[in-house]
Amino acid sequence: MKTKHFCLLGLLFFFTSYLLFSKLLPSFQQPIDFAHWFNLIGACFLLSFNDVFPKNRLNSIASILTTLGVFAHIGLCTIDFIMWSFGNNELAREALSNQISSTPSILYPFIIVGPSLLFIGLSAHALNFIKTHFVIVLMIVLSAPAIGFSFFILKNGVYMLLSCFIFASGLGLLLYRNENLEINNL
Repeated sequence: MKTKHFCLLGLLFFFTSYLLFSKLLPSFQQPIDFAHWFNLIGACFLLSFNDVFPKNRLNSIASILTTLGVFAHIGLCTIDFIMWSFGNNELAREALSNQISSTPSILYPFIIVGPSLLFIGLSAHALNFIKTHFVIVLMIVLSAPAIGFSFFILKNGVYMLLSCFIFASGLGLLLYRNENLEINNL
C-alpha cells in the first residue's frame, strides 16, 4: 500500500466516525463504541499526510501540529471510551466529566485545544497548494473550523457531517491533484 492509500483510508475512517457522531444513522454504540474506534483509527492513518506533501518549512510545522493533534485524538478517544464504559450510569459519567474539567493538564491538551491541532495541521499541509489549487485549499481551511463550530456551538450533526465531508473531500482531491501534477511533470 502506498502512503496515499493510508491517507485515503484515514479520511474514510474519519468521515465514517463523523457520520456516526452525527446521529443520522441508528446508534452503532453496541457492542463497542464504533464511532470513537473509527475516529481513533482514522486519526492514526491521517498521520500519513505528514509524508505525502512537499517537504519544506510549512510541511515541518504542519507535521508537528498534525502529530500533536493525533496524540490528542488518541487521548480524547480514550476518555470517550471510558465515558462509554459507564453505560447508563450518569452519576459516574458526571463525576468523570467534573474531574476532567477540573484538571487543566487533561482538559486543555485532550479536550479543548489538542484535537483541533489535527485540523489545523492538515489545513497547514493544504496551504502548500494555495497558489495552484486555491478552491480546494479554501474548502479545507474553511471547513476545518466549521466542523468544531457546528458540533460544539450549533450542536448540529448535519452541519458537522457536511463540514467533515467538505474537509475530507478537499484533502482527497488535493491528494489526487498532487499525484496528477507529479505524473504530468515526468
